[in-house]
Amino acid sequence: MTSRITTDEIRADEARFAIPTYAQLPIAVVRGEDCTVWDADGREWLDLYGGHCVAATGHCHPRVVAAIREQAGRLLFYSNVMANDCRAEALRKIAATAPEGMSKVFLCNSGAEANEAAIKIARRTTGRREFFAMRNGFHGRTMGALSATDLGHYYEDYQPGVPDHRFLPFGDLGAAQRAVTERTAGILLEPIQSMGGMTTATAEYLQGLRDLCDRTGALLAFDEIQTGVGRTGAWWYGSHAETRVRPDVITSAKGLGSGVPVAAVIARDEIAAKVKEGDQGTTFGGGPLACAAVSATLDVIRDEKLAENAAERGAEIADAVKGIPGVRGTRGRGLLLGVVLDRDAKGVVKSLRDHGILSGSTPGDAAVLRILAPLTLRSGHVARFAAALRKVLA
Repeated sequence: MTSRITTDEIRADEARFAIPTYAQLPIAVVRGEDCTVWDADGREWLDLYGGHCVAATGHCHPRVVAAIREQAGRLLFYSNVMANDCRAEALRKIAATAPEGMSKVFLCNSGAEANEAAIKIARRTTGRREFFAMRNGFHGRTMGALSATDLGHYYEDYQPGVPDHRFLPFGDLGAAQRAVTERTAGILLEPIQSMGGMTTATAEYLQGLRDLCDRTGALLAFDEIQTGVGRTGAWWYGSHAETRVRPDVITSAKGLGSGVPVAAVIARDEIAAKVKEGDQGTTFGGGPLACAAVSATLDVIRDEKLAENAAERGAEIADAVKGIPGVRGTRGRGLLLGVVLDRDAKGVVKSLRDHGILSGSTPGDAAVLRILAPLTLRSGHVARFAAALRKVLA
């Protein structure tokens, strides 16, 4: 199936009218199904990038599409000033996935907005201002989220940021213990720094931060925009059996709605009890259409055991690339995976497109090839990727 206009025509229209904020690939995607997308010229692509970690249930999963269609014909939108059945269902299902004692959810629209809300919750509920995030971390592009982002030009281009934001070296518990005090409102970190090069926190480090926050009264917030919703093999990173670290706040977005813009802040019950009416707000957050997508997405991930599949396919990728000349190892977990190369990954990403495969690189480590595939990935896809990577690196 092809579009009525060509890739070149679509790209020319976008270039003519869009503010040029993205360096786009020479592709115009017009259709998707499962782990495959098609461009306007009819070419088929194996999508290992997932629209930047968004297509959790695969492109256009029939159950998600059906839920959106049904809700669109019933009620597109009403704001949070009215209760809504679809919103109530989505809240209940999100809470059911969360660690014990985290049954309160704030719905919004994007990962940056969720992280902004988490920072506000930490400041509001502790009465403190100082806030720590991690070097090489990424939390979004709005000013509050950027102030907690220490990653190259994302941070440097917009200084000065929000006052009293500071940074810690990722993985260095001693540095955190020296810096975090009774003046600290909270700590925000990604369990896996995807944009930072797939650097992964150890269970010991996360537990050490939990103990530190318990001792000082600071809030611990996990940015699970990419690690959450089953991507690493569990609903949430802290829920892995060998980790079992419960933060005070979890932020989620990306795959939560299978591509419909939606985000969530999940908070411990005792923290949520300190949030007052009017402390947070959003016009479009928790809209019925987005909530229908959330409910269907969570149902599909549970019923089709996609978190388990993510764990299996991630291990399969790590095993398949082991021994390929030019591969130095892997980082990350599940289908949030970095393949560490002996060269700049951008050139490899480009060459993989010659084989019909979409993947990504990372600004935090030029040698890391990022795999953010739909959680529906199958063994045949893994074999195709490994064969193409071997050819490209040769």
